[in-house]
Amino acid sequence: MIVIRQLAAASVVALLVGLPVVRSQAQVVVFDPNNYAQNVLTAARALQQINNQITSLQNQAQMLINQARNLANLPYSSLQQLQQSIQRTQQLLTQAQRIAYDVQQIDRAFSTTYAPASAGTSNQTLISNAQARWQISVAGFQDALRVQAGVVGNLDTNRTQMSALVTSSQSAAGALQATQAGNQLIALQAQQLADLTATVAAQGRAQSLDAAQRTSAQDQGREQLRRFLTPGAGYQPTTVRMFH
Repeated sequence: MIVIRQLAAASVVALLVGLPVVRSQAQVVVFDPNNYAQNVLTAARALQQINNQITSLQNQAQMLINQARNLANLPYSSLQQLQQSIQRTQQLLTQAQRIAYDVQQIDRAFSTTYAPASAGTSNQTLISNAQARWQISVAGFQDALRVQAGVVGNLDTNRTQMSALVTSSQSAAGALQATQAGNQLIALQAQQLADLTATVAAQGRAQSLDAAQRTSAQDQGREQLRRFLTPGAGYQPTTVRMFH
């Protein structure tokens, strides 16, 4: 009986050993808090880096937009209008009558028409020079008035350009537009200074010609008085019958 039991036990063991091992389909999951916290921290850091990169890209895009605005040209230009105003004033100066703004012409006039009266100058020449000097003085005043009228005519253009430039400067999108508007305002001031210079020059020319005319008239008067008082060549008294 003992032998049979031992054989039976051995057979059971042999059968158990020969059978395949069946694994359980249900596995036990082990939760590690430390590992979980580390993973969450890593994910948060990665998300923060992505947000930083997005912010950096936004800043770069805004910087490029600002640079584009700073490099944008001013859409308004007053150069043509300012040049036309200066040309009008310059044309009035070049239309000066008789003695213009020319050094050689001035020197030639003062050696002839405005030359000091001498004993060898004929009476006809003295009279002709006096008449020419008077006509030159009148022409000088006329030229001065014409220049003044032209400068006054430019005031309306200057007002329009100044208003447009100030508006463009206030609405400038970037630094370049603001700078260009400022430069054009300076150009407008330069044009106004040019008009002022032209006015002063024309007025000064007229006053100088008038003063030269009066000085020459005084010199000619002295010469004519000398000739009048010269014995035998000046005044000769004659008998005049007043009543018949």
